[in-house]
Amino acid sequence: MLVNALAALLALSLGAPDIAWAQAPSAPAPAPAPRRLLAFGDSLTAGYGLAPEDTFPVKLEARLQADGFKVTVANGGFSGDTTSGGLARVKWVLADHPQYALIEFGANDALRGLDPQLARANLVKILERMKSDGVRVLLIGMRPPANWGPDYAQAFDSIYPDLAKQYGVPLYPFFLEGVALDPALNQRDGLHPNAGGVDVIVQRIAPAVEKLLRTKPAKP
Repeated sequence: MLVNALAALLALSLGAPDIAWAQAPSAPAPAPAPRRLLAFGDSLTAGYGLAPEDTFPVKLEARLQADGFKVTVANGGFSGDTTSGGLARVKWVLADHPQYALIEFGANDALRGLDPQLARANLVKILERMKSDGVRVLLIGMRPPANWGPDYAQAFDSIYPDLAKQYGVPLYPFFLEGVALDPALNQRDGLHPNAGGVDVIVQRIAPAVEKLLRTKPAKP
């Protein structure tokens, strides 16, 4: 019996081929952080006249996450802003280091009949700042009211495609596409979308935003 016990101990010390040694489980890889998308614009982005849950950034984030994108959408809208107001705030909104941005300005410039060349110059500076900070951009166009005449409309309408081409950024031609001329989708002022209007905007623009998010961020 003693001989058998010693033989068993010797076999264990030498290591039997059929013994599986347990290994400590490796730590799971950390989940990637959500991508950071900034919705930068005026009252149309800010959600003028809407409940917080009905604003464009909130509904866009919900749509993107439902489509499988791990992303947060920050509301960088400020009611009443012209392109000059956006330029004045661009350094502030970039302090949170977004990786992507939607740039939606120009409605208030057009409503006030401000010089389209000023709007163009301001948007150039905003795009330059975004580029220098490594932010990938979707430029969103606006359209002027007809009362300023065809020359004004031509000068204004050319801003967005020109700048998209110049800076190599994607363009969504008109933020209010499918909404602007439908009273049922606007608030009483006829200028700002209601909750149903925001739903239409999100449905239409989401593919362009998702295409942007499929590009690799320029910074972590």
